[in-house]
Order: sequence, then C-alpha cells, then structure tokens
Amino acid sequence: METTPKHLPEKRAGSVRKGCLRRPADLIEVNPAMRVLVGTSGYSYKEWKGPFYPRELPAARFLGFYAARFKTVEINNTFYRMPTAKLIDGWASEVPEGFTFAIKAPQRITHFAKLKGADDTVATFLRTVAALGPRLGPLLFQLPPFMKKDVPLLAGFLAAARQAGTEGVRIAFEFRHASWFDDETWTTLRDHGASLCIAEGEKLESPLVATADWGYVRLRRDAYPDAVVGAWADKIRAQPWKEAFVYLKHDDGDAPSVATKLIERLS
Repeated sequence: METTPKHLPEKRAGSVRKGCLRRPADLIEVNPAMRVLVGTSGYSYKEWKGPFYPRELPAARFLGFYAARFKTVEINNTFYRMPTAKLIDGWASEVPEGFTFAIKAPQRITHFAKLKGADDTVATFLRTVAALGPRLGPLLFQLPPFMKKDVPLLAGFLAAARQAGTEGVRIAFEFRHASWFDDETWTTLRDHGASLCIAEGEKLESPLVATADWGYVRLRRDAYPDAVVGAWADKIRAQPWKEAFVYLKHDDGDAPSVATKLIERLS
C-alpha cells in the first residue's frame, strides 16, 4: 500500500459550488499521474434495463456486464445488512482482475452505534470484506446528518479499526453535519491515513479537501450536464491525490452514461 504523506496541500474549506463552469485549461494545475477509477453507486437496478443493460439480460448477469465496462463499483446494500462470505465470493467470481469494490459500512456501526462500542461488528465487517483480496477498495463510513463533530471519538475509532486489521485497507469518512468541517477533523483524518469523502448533491455538501494521497468522491445530483461533468474532471485532476475513486448516484438509467462521460473528460 502506498504510504500517506503527513502534509498535503490543503484546499480552502467551503461548499462545492453548484453549476460551476469549466475554467480554461491553462488556469488549472493538473496532476497527470493520478489514477482515477470511475463507476456508479450500485449496479443492480432494473431501471437500467434498456438505457444500460440489454433488456433480455437476467439480473444475475448484471455485475459481469457492468464490470466489462467499468473498473469499479460502490456497494451500498452492505449499509443495510452485513455481507456474507458467500456474497463476497460471488462478487469476486464475476469480475475480472483489476476490478475494485468500494464497500459502504453497515449502518449498525455508523448510525446505530455511532462509532461507539462497535469493535466486534467492525472486526466482523473487516474480516468478511477482506475475502475480496486485491479487489477490495476503500471502505466508506457515512455518518448520519444528526451526528455532530467529536474528534476524540473519530480518532479512537480509526485507531481501533487499525488494530482490528485494517492495515493496508483504505478508509473514507463522509460527514453530514457542518460541525465536522474544520482543520481539527482534517488533521485527525491525515494522522490515520483516512480520506475525506467529497460528497456533492446531499443537503450538505463536503468541502474539497485532500486528507490522504487518495481521494473518494460521490457525485449525487439528479442531473449532470456536460459543463458540470467537465468542471468535476478539472477539480479531480487538480488534487494532489495519487489515486481517486469516483461514484455517480443511481438514477433511472443515466448514471452509467454520465460515468462514461467523466471517464472521457479525465482521459
């Protein structure tokens, strides 16, 4: 695993502006060495039959079809139920080498326990997803909107997670209360090699701040016109990350096409 620098260039904290247009290329500092993986949040949607999946394709073959076109996917159903070893093995068997799964942590850790006293659940989660081997990407811990900043709790959770066996596993945190958005939080994430999840489209949008040498971006608007896709390509390339994972929100069928456009603008 790549080590995380202790000090990274920090972007000014502030909400991402909606509808921003692309800036001229000569005004953007681009990081050409960055590896960017773009996919969607989830893949098993019947609404995608026609717009993305062939109409006759059975749901059991969705993942294989998807993985032939994208290199990563964010799994969200793990938020509602702990994944089983059988499920993990099934995912791994349906995708090629080099494919990456980002996994959303169960709500029993983030929403029910609120990061407290969840050591056994965290250990079970980590042990289960570890079966993905080299196909395992970042783990996303999304906190509830009502959960206010508690840096000692965050630091303790990250330290305990490392002890539970996350060495070499990438962890991203999505904060949904504005109290978390400050330098103390960024420092805590950096100290533990964790990435701030940049989320656009929620009621509260995340600042564009790099806290690790890799990034995690969730683009969740209802629509992404070409100008906005281009602006996001510029923002992503301007970060100091060595690698970035970007996921488009599930919708009635347009997410795969938007993801494809973003890949083209990033290339």
